[in-house]
Amino acid sequence: MTEDAGTASGADFVIVTGMSGAGRTTTANVMEDQGWYVVDNLPPQLLASMADLGNQTRDTVDAIKIAAVVDVRSKQFFAAFDGAVQQLREKGWTPQLVFLDATDEALVRRFESVRRPHPLQGEGRLLDGIQNEREVLRDLRSRAQIVIDTSGLNVHQLARKVSPLFGQNRAPSLRLALLSFGFKYGVPLDADFVFDMRFLPNPFWVPELRNLDGRDPEVSNHVLGQDGAEEFLDRVTALMEPVTRGYLSEGRRYATLAVGCTGGKHRSVAMSEALAERLRTDRIDTFLVHRDLGRE
Repeated sequence: MTEDAGTASGADFVIVTGMSGAGRTTTANVMEDQGWYVVDNLPPQLLASMADLGNQTRDTVDAIKIAAVVDVRSKQFFAAFDGAVQQLREKGWTPQLVFLDATDEALVRRFESVRRPHPLQGEGRLLDGIQNEREVLRDLRSRAQIVIDTSGLNVHQLARKVSPLFGQNRAPSLRLALLSFGFKYGVPLDADFVFDMRFLPNPFWVPELRNLDGRDPEVSNHVLGQDGAEEFLDRVTALMEPVTRGYLSEGRRYATLAVGCTGGKHRSVAMSEALAERLRTDRIDTFLVHRDLGRE
């Protein structure tokens, strides 16, 4: 978008799409709770009509913010989708596309937990349907301004990650997610930067710290007191200064910095908390997502 994330020409229009089972409904619910006018399963042909509705309120205090959840699995919808997005631009909007994604493993697990077939499964296996959809959506994913990987997130964690992106108040110029994770659970797919904390001694082997996590002062002080920890924080802070400045000049409004350790409980949590404090400025809003806390 031309202004802060989710803003277009004085009103907001965000198109939410992505893989079935990746969290589109949860994202829509979060946005609705924050005051967005959410339309689910909107055919692409009706996006322009929703823009016209938004135009009627642009100059009022109660200008609506529109989020359209669009299902474009059907290949014949792509021509309509591209045409609708072009219409939005012609009406003075700059549409923002948000794509929800997850690994095949995570999607299989979610579909199996609700005992429902995949919409594109047909007579094949569940995995066949997921792979068919991924192929159909490959080009659309590459066009998205925001891609959110929900593989290791439950609905509450996803809500906490989505919420800062679409809050009602005017957002700082860049929203920077500090995402702690455990390497044994996989590297986050949506990470722009990945840092490995396994160069520090593991508090797991300290009996009095084992059952605590990186948010506890005892663990945080232990991790930050290790040789190299403060130097690492200093260097990452210095590294991110030109990066965030470049993001702002290029109009990028969201990024994810992932910090990993073995299990995502001690070192990565403590270091991501420390980095969040150091990187927060009047133009950069940092927020924390501890993906793997509680999984052990």
